[in-house]
Amino acid sequence: MAGEDCVRKRQSGSTTTYKNSENEETQRRPESERSFQNSSNGRVDVDHVITRKMQLIAEAEQLKPAFMKEVDSHFTEFVNSLVAKSALLDSSSSASIFPASCSEKELHKAKALRAPPEHGKIFTARRSLLDELFEVSHIRTIYHMFIALLIVFILSTLLVDFIDEGRLVLGFDLLVFVFGKFPVVFCTWLCMFCATVIVPYNLFVWWAQVYCSSSHRVIHSLFYGMLFTLFQIAGLGFGPTYIAVSYALPPASRFIVILEQVRLVMKAHSFVRENVPRVLSSVKDKSSTVPIPRISQYLYFLFAPTLIYRDNYPRNPMIRWGYVATKFAQVLGSLFYAYYIFVRLCIPQFRNSSQETFNLRGLVLCIFNSILPGVLILFLVFFAFLHCWLNAFAEMLRFADRMFYKDWWNSTSYANYYRTWNVVVHDWLYYYAYRDFLWFFGKKFKAAAMLSVFTVSAAVHEYVLSICFGYFYPVLFCLFTCFGVVFNFTLNDRRKGPIWNVIMWTSLFLGQGVIICLYSQEWYARQYCPMENPTFLDYLKPRSWSCHVKM
Repeated sequence: MAGEDCVRKRQSGSTTTYKNSENEETQRRPESERSFQNSSNGRVDVDHVITRKMQLIAEAEQLKPAFMKEVDSHFTEFVNSLVAKSALLDSSSSASIFPASCSEKELHKAKALRAPPEHGKIFTARRSLLDELFEVSHIRTIYHMFIALLIVFILSTLLVDFIDEGRLVLGFDLLVFVFGKFPVVFCTWLCMFCATVIVPYNLFVWWAQVYCSSSHRVIHSLFYGMLFTLFQIAGLGFGPTYIAVSYALPPASRFIVILEQVRLVMKAHSFVRENVPRVLSSVKDKSSTVPIPRISQYLYFLFAPTLIYRDNYPRNPMIRWGYVATKFAQVLGSLFYAYYIFVRLCIPQFRNSSQETFNLRGLVLCIFNSILPGVLILFLVFFAFLHCWLNAFAEMLRFADRMFYKDWWNSTSYANYYRTWNVVVHDWLYYYAYRDFLWFFGKKFKAAAMLSVFTVSAAVHEYVLSICFGYFYPVLFCLFTCFGVVFNFTLNDRRKGPIWNVIMWTSLFLGQGVIICLYSQEWYARQYCPMENPTFLDYLKPRSWSCHVKM
C-alpha cells in the first residue's frame, strides 16, 4: 500500500509539473497562435491559416535577400581561397602542403613565384556548365526561346518563298555550296591526320633513344628539332593551305581544312613540349628507362577535346550514346539555324551593297543592322562547337573533364572574357606561349608576354579568315590587336560592378556588327567586281571601297 501511495504521488506530481509547463508554454506563444488554437471550438479557422501563411511567406521573402547575400559572400570567399591555393599548387616547384592558417599575403607571394614549364594544367572530372544550367527550368526556357526563334525563321522563309514562287522551296543551295567538294576535304584531312600520327611520334621516339646514348646530344637535338619544325611549317602548314587554295574549296570546306590544320599543329607541339622535359629529367637522374608514351596514348590525345597532352586523363565509366546523339543533332540544328540567319538577315542586306556608294552613313547603318545576325552567329558558334561538338567527342572517348568554357557571359572585363570564352585554346596559349615566354625571359616581362600572345592569336585568327574567304581584309586582326589590347588593360579584373558587364556586352555587340558588315561587304564586292589579272597588292587592297565605281 505504501508503494502504491508513492506511485500515485509521483504521478500526481508529474502531471502537475506537465500542466504547469504546458501553461507556461501557452503563455509564451503569440496571441495569434493561442487564438487559433481555441477558435471555433476546435475547428480550424481557414481565414486565420491563410493569413498566417501569408505572414510566413512575407517574412521568408524579407529574409531571402540577406540570406542569399550571406551565402554568396561565404561562397565567394571559399572559391577565392580555393583558386589561390590551386594557383599555389600550380606554381610551386615541388609538392606543397597548405596549412589551414595560410595567410592571404603568403598565398599572394607564392603566386608570384616563377613556375618551371613542366608544371601545367591539372585535369579533373567535371561537367560542362551549360549541362548544369539546363537542369534549371528558367535557363532551359531561354534555350526553348532560341528554338522558337528558329521556327519563326523557318516559317518566314517558307512563306516568303511560297508567295514569291507560288510553291514551297525546300532547297538548301547555300549549305550545298559552302560545304562543297567534300571528297577533297576528307582526303586532305586524312593525309594531315596520318602525317601527324606518324611523323611527330617517330621523331620524338628516335630523338629520345639517341639522346640517352649519344655523346653529341645538342647536335642531335638541333637536328630532330629542325626536322619537327620543318614538318610543322611545310607538312602541316603549307600543304593543306595549298590544297585549299588550288582546289578553290568553298568557305565552309576551307574552314574544316584550316581549323584541322591549326588543331593538329597545336596538338603536335603539345605532345613534344610535354614529353621532352620528361626525357631530359630521366637522363639527368640517370634513370634506366626512357619515358616514351605508347602510340595508343598519343592517338587518344589526337581525338580528345583538349590541346594539353597527358598520358592519362580522368575517364567516365560508361558512354551515354543518347547524349552523343543529342549533341550531334544540336550541331546539325545549329547549322540550319545559321543557314536561316544568313538567308533572312544577311544576304538580302548585302546582296546589293556594292551598287551603293561607300559612305559613312551607309557604313554606320550596315554595322548596326549586322549586330543581330552577328550576335546570333556568335551564340551558335559557341553552342555548336564549344558545347555540343566537344561534349559529343568527350562522351564517346569517356573524357571526364568537360570544362571547355566558363561563364564568359558574366565577365566584367575583357581579360576575364578571353580566359573563359574558349578554355581549350586559352590553356594552350597560357602554358605554351605566355608561361614559356615568362620562363625564358623572366616575370618582369609580363606585359610583353601578354602582347605576344595577343599578336599570335590575332595573326592565327586572321590567317584562318583570309584563307577561308579568299582575301586579306584584316578587320579581326585590327580589332584584336588594337581594341582587344586596349580593353584588356583598361577593362581588367579590377572592374567588378554590373555596369562593366553591360559595357563588355555592348562592345561585343558592336564588334560582331563590324565583323559581319565589313567581311560581307568585301565578299560581295569581290563577287561583283572581279579583276582579270590581279596583282599581289590587289589581294591586299579592300575591293569594297571602290567596287561601286566600276559598276
